[in-house]
Amino acid sequence: MIPNSNIRPDRIGADIDALAAITEPGRPWTRRAFTPMFLEGRAWLTDAMQQAGATTRIDAAGNLVATIAGTRPELGTIMLGSHSDTVPDGGRFDGIAGVIAGLEVVRSLRDQGITLDHTLEVVDFLAEEVSIFGVSCIGSRGITGTRPLEWLSRESDGLTLEQGIAQVGGNAAQDARRDDVKAFLELHIEQGPVLQDGHLDIGVVTAIAGITRIEIVVDGRADHAGTTPMGSRKDALTTAAWIALGVEELGKALASGEHHFAATVGEFDMSPNAANVVPARVRMLIDARAEVRDDMERFLDELGKGVAAMADKTGVTVLAPRIVSDNPPTPCDPDLLDILDAACDSAGAQHRRMASGAGHDTAWMARITKAAMIFVPCLNGRSHAPDEYATTQDIALGAQVLLDAVLALDKKLQETD
Repeated sequence: MIPNSNIRPDRIGADIDALAAITEPGRPWTRRAFTPMFLEGRAWLTDAMQQAGATTRIDAAGNLVATIAGTRPELGTIMLGSHSDTVPDGGRFDGIAGVIAGLEVVRSLRDQGITLDHTLEVVDFLAEEVSIFGVSCIGSRGITGTRPLEWLSRESDGLTLEQGIAQVGGNAAQDARRDDVKAFLELHIEQGPVLQDGHLDIGVVTAIAGITRIEIVVDGRADHAGTTPMGSRKDALTTAAWIALGVEELGKALASGEHHFAATVGEFDMSPNAANVVPARVRMLIDARAEVRDDMERFLDELGKGVAAMADKTGVTVLAPRIVSDNPPTPCDPDLLDILDAACDSAGAQHRRMASGAGHDTAWMARITKAAMIFVPCLNGRSHAPDEYATTQDIALGAQVLLDAVLALDKKLQETD
């Protein structure tokens, strides 16, 4: 047990082990949304939530919601949550840690005989990870009214998303939007090495980075690899390689500033892809992530100029970069950040403010309420991999920060109102 705390690491560790053990045979740790294994995990969570004294339900968006009624429910809801679904072969702590930490907050309040004025909810959001339907954050988009209507007809093995939501107990035809949530907090493993390298306990998340994906197509000319002189070629691959190196250089320059930035050439397709043919065409897809929009605008501007300059230099045609998708950054609520900083100090947690380079349900909850996150360290920054690991003690300290923040919010929100 953490000194002077009712947070119990033994319960947290046992819960995470039990839920993680519900995995596809021979594939640790795999429990993808809309699969029988996911439903088995949901059944385990439902039982654990009810044993903690909560009432449970599946809302219209397919989220599992545990509720502890407040003494003054008219004040609204303080919500905690994350997700229990996983990527293939890599979900022992990602998402689970946040759901279990929220559950431990409920148990700690019960153990101390504390009932909040606000209603408290712990939510397991449906399909935060990219699902079998090719889309993510389905539950949090549903609860915030931002799930595109056309998504419901997406199919996977003859099943539509609308049918999938029904199978988990939701009803896509009903409006799942909420207007009673006064604040939302999510605990998550960092999925990076910053906290570990800095010997820190908690990251207070300032913003969820915006994600922009850009397609670049390089059109060269196919020629015989043995007979075409080196100086006479229009090699799409070499031009594309120079562009990829430029993306890395520009990304590093922007990352050296005050705010988080990352750029990756994540997809790279070449044709005709034959050993004895000069490459004729390359398509690459860039994933760029920025904490502040100005950095993304600078990246896009410099990328366009660099691509044009490279085409002039090599004589190979390069189509202008095309934005495939573009989501802006989501800043976390300043008042909640201050409350989380104070909660870290109260718990004796060494902490820093930092941005999240990954997407989370928090980014969608911020559309309808005050929202913020905390990170706990994970071993070597590894995530979405079988060796993803976070210590029970680190998660328990994060749960203590959540508990202290909830208690502070229960009073602070009333003062603000």
